[in-house]
Amino acid sequence: MAELVLYNYWRSSSSHRVRIALALKGLEYRYVAVNLLADEQQGEVHRARSPTGYVPCLTIDGVPYVESVAIVEMLEERHPTPALLPRDAHARARVRSLVEIVNSGIQPLQNRHVLQHVSPDPEAQKEWLAHFVGRGLASFEAALALHEGEGVAGPHAYGASVTLADVFLVPQIVSAQRFHVDLSALPRTMRAFDAAMQLEAFRRAAPERQPDAVAK
Repeated sequence: MAELVLYNYWRSSSSHRVRIALALKGLEYRYVAVNLLADEQQGEVHRARSPTGYVPCLTIDGVPYVESVAIVEMLEERHPTPALLPRDAHARARVRSLVEIVNSGIQPLQNRHVLQHVSPDPEAQKEWLAHFVGRGLASFEAALALHEGEGVAGPHAYGASVTLADVFLVPQIVSAQRFHVDLSALPRTMRAFDAAMQLEAFRRAAPERQPDAVAK
């Protein structure tokens, strides 16, 4: 059995995605905290694993892998059961588009270093987040409506089974709730979030259940 080590931070939404995928796949791993608030991610030791200095970084038998999309797709290929991507090419493309709405259209704009560059003023940061996170989640909601019109039914983000779309959606909603983004106009999206949170794998990966979590 390969040794898995996850270098991550409890509140990082990208780290949260990988924890969910590992839990869904039933994979055991060693948890190593990288404190982003102390800038540990910028140290030489972490940058030797992750050239960008970001988290998460998953090592498998000492070989490091970075970027959450690449990591979860590799886990899908190495451990195909339970499947987190549909077999049908059309459906896979739909799921991957939902993943990218979050991964490239929302999450980068809420990164700590982006917010600090936008303004040191918390109110200005809040306005930025409300706009860009809200806009991105509205796109996610519109995509779910499109898929519903194509006959996709079920409680999850794409149909009756959990997919990578749910793996990426849940951390984004958790972040949006933390930033007090208005989610009232997202009925399909919130239905998928609520369905995912009924599953132990999603609950186990939650930020507040991680060993480096800071009490509120």
